[in-house]
Amino acid sequence: MSTLSLAVRDSSTMLRRNLLHMRRYPSMTFLLMGIPIIILLLFVYVFGGTLGAGLGPSGDRSQYANYVTPGILLITVVSAAQGTAISVAMDMTEGIIARFRTMSIFRPSVLTGHVLGSLVQTMLSLAAVTVVALLVGFRPTANPVEWLAAIGVLAMITFALTWLSVALGLVSDSVETASNLPMPLILLPFLGSGFVPTDSMPTAVRWFADYQPFTPVMETLRGLLLGTGIGANGIIAVVWCAVITVGCFLWAKALYNRNRTA
Repeated sequence: MSTLSLAVRDSSTMLRRNLLHMRRYPSMTFLLMGIPIIILLLFVYVFGGTLGAGLGPSGDRSQYANYVTPGILLITVVSAAQGTAISVAMDMTEGIIARFRTMSIFRPSVLTGHVLGSLVQTMLSLAAVTVVALLVGFRPTANPVEWLAAIGVLAMITFALTWLSVALGLVSDSVETASNLPMPLILLPFLGSGFVPTDSMPTAVRWFADYQPFTPVMETLRGLLLGTGIGANGIIAVVWCAVITVGCFLWAKALYNRNRTA
């Protein structure tokens, strides 16, 4: 059997393993999609009237639901990334990797299974959050091509953050540490254009908000789903995703290869 065939076979097996974990323990998936939904309901129904008025003379709760949804989608991606870090840390600390080491399998397939499984889990969570957003007033104007492009953007940032979470899970010495390391990522939509326009922020905060990686992703999603201007944000979002993916893939690969139990 060629190396490519072995890699595909073993990666498929590890993907099935992660999907079975999702089916047998659905509480993690419900938790990961529940947090963004709670934040969405909180901001739309508690703060939406006031924050919507700040979007312009005709701003209201429904307009704020349109504005905030891209930020909520990014929080969904971050929540799923936290779950991936926990799953990887569990594998690394509970001895299963040592058992895999004794088998004739393609070594990177363990990480590939986690990445692909997380991508599936995140896409399901994003679909559920989008449905709730539609119920609370989100009214996208995108055509089918723009929807596909928005899904592609979400898949790119999910893929990038999944490799980051894999690396964080590998570098953690316990499951508890792995659950905490990705948590600062959930602040980035708040410290960007996720909940209010960046031009309403103080200069120093605005500078950070404009140049951090989540803001161009959220602005690209708004442009695709709601017809607002995208400008250079689309290119910047792709560059950020590529840089994070490559950098974190190389980091995760180095950590996995030097781990004594792997």
